[in-house]
Amino acid sequence: MPAVEDTIDLSAPLRSADLRRAAAPVSVVVDASVRDRVERGRGFLRDVREEERPVYGATTGFGALVGFAGREEEADQCDNTLAHLGAGQGPDLAHDVSRAAILVRTWSLAQGASGVSAHVVDGLAAMFTTTFVPAIPRYGSVGASGDLIPLAYAAQALRGRGQAYLGGSRMPAAEALRHAGLTPLRLDGRDALALVNGTSLTTAATALALDSVRSSHRALQALTCLLADLLGCDPGFLHPRLLGAYGHPGAIDVADGMRKTLAGILPTGTRPLQEPYSIRCSPQLLGAAEDALRYVDGVVAADLSSVSDNPLFFPDDDLVVHGGNFFGQPAAFAADVLAMVTAQLGNLAERQLDLLVDPARNGGLPPMLAAGPGRQHGMQGVQLATTAFVAELRRAAVPAGMQSLPTNLHNQDVVPFGTQAALRAYDMAELLRLLCGSLAVGLRQAAHVGARRPTASGCAALLDTLIEAIPAVDPDRPLDADVRTAAGLLTATLPR
Repeated sequence: MPAVEDTIDLSAPLRSADLRRAAAPVSVVVDASVRDRVERGRGFLRDVREEERPVYGATTGFGALVGFAGREEEADQCDNTLAHLGAGQGPDLAHDVSRAAILVRTWSLAQGASGVSAHVVDGLAAMFTTTFVPAIPRYGSVGASGDLIPLAYAAQALRGRGQAYLGGSRMPAAEALRHAGLTPLRLDGRDALALVNGTSLTTAATALALDSVRSSHRALQALTCLLADLLGCDPGFLHPRLLGAYGHPGAIDVADGMRKTLAGILPTGTRPLQEPYSIRCSPQLLGAAEDALRYVDGVVAADLSSVSDNPLFFPDDDLVVHGGNFFGQPAAFAADVLAMVTAQLGNLAERQLDLLVDPARNGGLPPMLAAGPGRQHGMQGVQLATTAFVAELRRAAVPAGMQSLPTNLHNQDVVPFGTQAALRAYDMAELLRLLCGSLAVGLRQAAHVGARRPTASGCAALLDTLIEAIPAVDPDRPLDADVRTAAGLLTATLPR
């Protein structure tokens, strides 16, 4: 069991940090206030059904078949909900995404507006104290009417059907539950529908992608400063009067942080009057990214506080409301913005590395930062790889949130494709992280082949951290692991 202080309280607002923590065993607390509102919602559903008021999915078919009666027995109605959704394909989702999605779903159900059984929330919470992860195929959700197919695989695994992981090993879900000491979930039709009828996967993947891109954004600010100091640039491109005249809040804030990192820098006086845009325009580029990320921050915060389901039950108002709170358009747009930001940040990192390895622009350092050009090749392989990463980012940055295709007999005649947008942003965030790691390895190597010692204390401290973790490239060696090490180091050492 995790330590008592390592908990996630379902009575409190959900945060992105909670999603990160959910990747490992953690205690999810279902306190008395949560249990009370869940049980009140469940009791209201019973009353509504006794009054024979219409409730989608309780007695009806699903989606386009809502006009037909469902199955009479509750257990059969659960199967009626889940069985037909076993149509996903492709590789399994990353484990941190799957567990984060279930946490988002658990929080939504715990608000008491879904009419689920209290033991469902208890069972979901119990999962998080273990390493259990449902095997969820990547492809199959259109991000409308909830992430139906992916969440159906999660629900089935928690019932002991399909496949799951425990301790990283894939096995039948029933076996994984048994070894984890978990009881298979018992679901009726309403429970089953509530588990799948929300865009929790879309929200989780967007939030995790945002968290990673924000980390890379911070890293690029620090790495840009280190690049400028190693080359002996004049920091005038960060002057507060200049950025104040520009007027964009993100750029003003980014430049302020970069000036602090570069405090104490002594320009060489040998650089051109105006640096290339990858240095000179970095506060404008990184600032625009900051402004865009603040928009995504707001969408993610709203989604993490959102009840995503249909219908919703409001006992105090004697209301059963059928609507579209499962429609993932906000996250779709946010993930598309995140993808554009990621691609441009990737462009910046790749261009800065290209500048650094080019003797015509790097202040006379050897080509490719090779310790013995010709006999050694320094950063040549890494620079080739970064070109491939950027090409992939550009290809993937095509917006998904407006690629609507009607489906489900035109019941879902407009869909947001938020799931594709979110999972794409999650993948892109990892490539950006590797681009930052690549640039960091290049900066460390520049110090080995003749770049000056940084004169700003903040830059010198960052370089010393890199030098301690990454050996100089002399002689050549494979650098794939070094890039990953540098990427992880930047995430761990730079403040959030």
